Amino acid sequence: MKEKTEGVRKIWDRYKYAALVVLIGAGLLLWPGGGINLRPSKEPEAQEEKATRDLQKEMAEILSTMSGVGQVQVMLTMDSDGERQLAQDVQLSYSGSTAAPEDYSRRTETVLIDNGDDAVTVRTTYPTYRGALVVCEGGDKAEVRLAVTEAVAALTGLSTDRITVAKWQ
Repeated sequence: MKEKTEGVRKIWDRYKYAALVVLIGAGLLLWPGGGINLRPSKEPEAQEEKATRDLQKEMAEILSTMSGVGQVQVMLTMDSDGERQLAQDVQLSYSGSTAAPEDYSRRTETVLIDNGDDAVTVRTTYPTYRGALVVCEGGDKAEVRLAVTEAVAALTGLSTDRITVAKWQ
């Protein structure tokens, strides 16, 4: 029995730091509220809706300048909205011996630019769209429908089968 415990002790002495790192990493992954704050603003839904409305308005303005299109209204449906991943400053502090700490704490802060108003963005994911509806005066002409469909596909990344062009009443 003594030989077994000596063998276990040798393995523990050899790999205790690696085990400690793995345990701390698992603890950090499971730590509640330890995720990155992807939506720092107070009203993210209102901002996303405004951004979509602005894009629809700008797209309608551009499309209306195309030959034969006339008056235009555009509606985009979103599959997923965009996200910003913000830079985080993480500080860990341990209590107890360095060989086997008894407890640790984690503090996370969003990294801000010099003026303190804007956060540092690490990664931006842009919205993906589900479909588009374009209603225009020239929507009954095949060449106008094709040109509008191609333009909307180029601007949104949608495939042409997810874009509908209809005639304005």
